[in-house]
Amino acid sequence: MSIVLAILAIALWIGLLEILRRAGLRFWRYLAGSCGAFLILMIIVRPLITVPLARLVTALAGIIGKVTGVFQAYFRYGVIFIDSAKGAITVNIDLECSGVIEISAFLSLLFLFSVYNIPERIYIGVIGTLYTIITNALRITVICFVIHFFGTDYYYFAHTLIGRIIFYVLQVVLYFYVFTRPQIKRTKTGGFTYNATGANKAVNEQKAEMAELPEPDKLAVTEEDQV
Repeated sequence: MSIVLAILAIALWIGLLEILRRAGLRFWRYLAGSCGAFLILMIIVRPLITVPLARLVTALAGIIGKVTGVFQAYFRYGVIFIDSAKGAITVNIDLECSGVIEISAFLSLLFLFSVYNIPERIYIGVIGTLYTIITNALRITVICFVIHFFGTDYYYFAHTLIGRIIFYVLQVVLYFYVFTRPQIKRTKTGGFTYNATGANKAVNEQKAEMAELPEPDKLAVTEEDQV
């Protein structure tokens, strides 16, 4: 029964997107598409990929831990063991730490982003997903290093503040280059454009128009006009 309801909801969502497309309501179509895609990923896809994604992040962070000897990662269980001068702690890589929420949000926003065509969205989606996984593994690594060198008392500080700041700053960089920068470059207002090619074209057109203007007649200065 739940599968039938899910299929019906997806069908209604696709129908809504088609209605908004025919009506020319691009903003509302993008908003409905992004929200719907995020719900689908979180309800249907998330339970299937959370554990494998957590294991992958644990394994990537474990490479640095093994090289430096700072912590030990057991990727099959999604667990990291950190030893410090003030005791030891075990960190479990769960839903929040797996990065599945951030990946779902990124892919949902990219789903109907009209600046790119479909092949570009697929390519950027893959690259952005890999980037998010790597930056998330870096965040986990930084948390482990802080705990190892400063003690288990710094777990909350490292996880809640330091790790999140690093991760979300890197995510802002991703969103800037994927969403903000391409949108600005392809935006054109009147004769002005943010695209370098379009800007040069506009300047050349303006110069051509000025060259076609007749030269002003030279004013004859008579003896009566002279002081």
